[in-house]
Amino acid sequence: MRLVIMADTHVPKRARDLPAPLWADVASADVVIHAGDWVDVALLDVLEARSARLIGVYGNNDGPALRARLPEIARAELDGLRVAVVHETGAAGGRERRCVARFPDTDVLVFGHSHIPWDTTAPTGLRLLNPGSPTDRRRQPYATYLTASVHAGALTDVEFHRIER
Repeated sequence: MRLVIMADTHVPKRARDLPAPLWADVASADVVIHAGDWVDVALLDVLEARSARLIGVYGNNDGPALRARLPEIARAELDGLRVAVVHETGAAGGRERRCVARFPDTDVLVFGHSHIPWDTTAPTGLRLLNPGSPTDRRRQPYATYLTASVHAGALTDVEFHRIER
């Protein structure tokens, strides 16, 4: 099962559209995960139409129309892998400890908000992933998103993709 993971797209506030390489990966994905800050409901509509399966949450920049259609926290089981998605996890310091307490029955937690790519594993085995942002790199050297694979309950082939502008 092939995953595409993104967050903090801020379309059309920071970009008119998602980058072409990201759309190409969406087209071949089994599951697309978006960890919030869509900004415009039109992107949700397009991703729903183009995705085999979409898992998304709202972020702090998402208004009432997006909040009406998306949860604050999403949970899914993907080929035996227990995944949770949330926009905000708080400060980087103590993040693993807080997330382990908040998501005890989760194998992988996808989050956004900071626009900073993140891939760590807590001592309990909880994997935390932030794909960064494909449209608003902020203080990062590149805009980014993630792809990964799931097979028999295991997450593999996790790869950050840089968007060259």
